[in-house]
Amino acid sequence: MSQTFFETEVAETPSSKDHETPSSAEAATLALSAADFSALEDRIVRAVELVKREREARTEAETRAAKAEAQLNEQSPALDQLRQEVRSLRTERDQVRQRVERLLSQLDALEL
Repeated sequence: MSQTFFETEVAETPSSKDHETPSSAEAATLALSAADFSALEDRIVRAVELVKREREARTEAETRAAKAEAQLNEQSPALDQLRQEVRSLRTERDQVRQRVERLLSQLDALEL
């Protein structure tokens, strides 16, 4: 903006000695002020639209986060169950390995 608020106000307020039509310089100042005001209005409208879009995006992101958290809470017991199953299978595997090693050592003892 090329003018400040005070310059615009002064340009719009007629002086006490001038009751005639505004001069061409004053008319240009008023026209420039209207253009500046229109540009400011456009910027404000764009800013409001941007804020609305960002709020909608935030709401959507919060909704998606809540759904993901709910899914995580639903699957947590299944995950715990699978962990327990893996532990028991590893324990069973170790037991089978020990038994196979004992059998192999017994076979080795027979071949002597």
